[in-house]
Amino acid sequence: MKLKDKQIAIIGGGPGGLTLARLLQQGGCKVTVYERDLNKNARVQGANLDLHEESGLAALRKAGLMAAFYANHLPDAGKLRITDHHGTICLDDHQEGSISENRPEIDRGPLRKILLESLQNDTVVWDSRFLSMEKANDGWRLHFHNKENVYADIVIGADGANSKIRPYLSAIKPVYSGVTIIEGNIYEAEKSTPKLFNLLKGGKLFALGNEQSLILSTKGDGSIAFYTGEKVDENWVTESNINFKNIPEVKNWFVKSFPDWDVMWHELFTAEKTTIIPRPLFHYPPDQHWEPQSNLTIIGDAAHRMPPYAGEGVNMAMLDALELSEILLDDKSGDTKAAFSTYETKMLKRAAEVTAMTMVNTVALHSSGALQYILEMFRSFDQQA
Repeated sequence: MKLKDKQIAIIGGGPGGLTLARLLQQGGCKVTVYERDLNKNARVQGANLDLHEESGLAALRKAGLMAAFYANHLPDAGKLRITDHHGTICLDDHQEGSISENRPEIDRGPLRKILLESLQNDTVVWDSRFLSMEKANDGWRLHFHNKENVYADIVIGADGANSKIRPYLSAIKPVYSGVTIIEGNIYEAEKSTPKLFNLLKGGKLFALGNEQSLILSTKGDGSIAFYTGEKVDENWVTESNINFKNIPEVKNWFVKSFPDWDVMWHELFTAEKTTIIPRPLFHYPPDQHWEPQSNLTIIGDAAHRMPPYAGEGVNMAMLDALELSEILLDDKSGDTKAAFSTYETKMLKRAAEVTAMTMVNTVALHSSGALQYILEMFRSFDQQA
């Protein structure tokens, strides 16, 4: 095994990084994951994850975690309703039968718990905010906030869309998609947003109109995750002067920016226990390329961030982990530089294809024909099932 006696550092403890750690440990590798969250109990934000058979589920199957996944998945979370901006239901999985049965859903928190419990003790070093690294011997000397520096023979960046590892490998910058989302998490949703909670019926909802979007999903802990989508300038978040920690101020923005949307949607911004995060959506150019290194690579959003309008983000990250682990553990794939080159060539080709598909959806879902587009898309999925 080419990785014998090498210390591998994975920066980032999201689904991609933890899946990779699990797969490499199964192959006998020495792996440490450095995660910036304070501890394993830190709240995980964001909507549910629908895992795809050929990617996310394939990685969990190789990791031997399918039983744990199905013990924790949300069987009704994939049931979809599609409405216009007035709330008129145009497609209803609850009536027509689920079109998402082949993409089972799970909350981010339980998925992380499953992956964490599959790892060897003390694999994850919490409260490790990466600062910098420099080359040392044949590897890297890494520096973290409030921690002693550590040495690793191999560093793998799994630290998300704003990766601090990526610049050590590539200077290519992301491109603004033209759309910014306002992401929200509403806790105790049945109590605080009863109308929308009942409309969701434990599933998810896409509302489209006026070249704007609103996507909501019910989480297993009784909360609702949502994000708006709107075409604004790249620097709108800072130039708008909105205090996104002030919920009444955010509601005022929504009322003014989504004026023709039914007042029922205003309920999103009335709950006391709500967190709001603005996110301009970026993607990397489809022809991105860099020179492979022998001791450094990246996976997931660090390699191929993209908007969420194809549901591929976590699946791509977990497939990256699967493919990279298989190449590294294959003695026939040459030294680590050759292995990383093989992985990156395949990964970047796949990422280019998925990014192109995602951008088609991003544009279409914020166009005048968005509602018809999404109805035709999901009904074609139903026919293929």
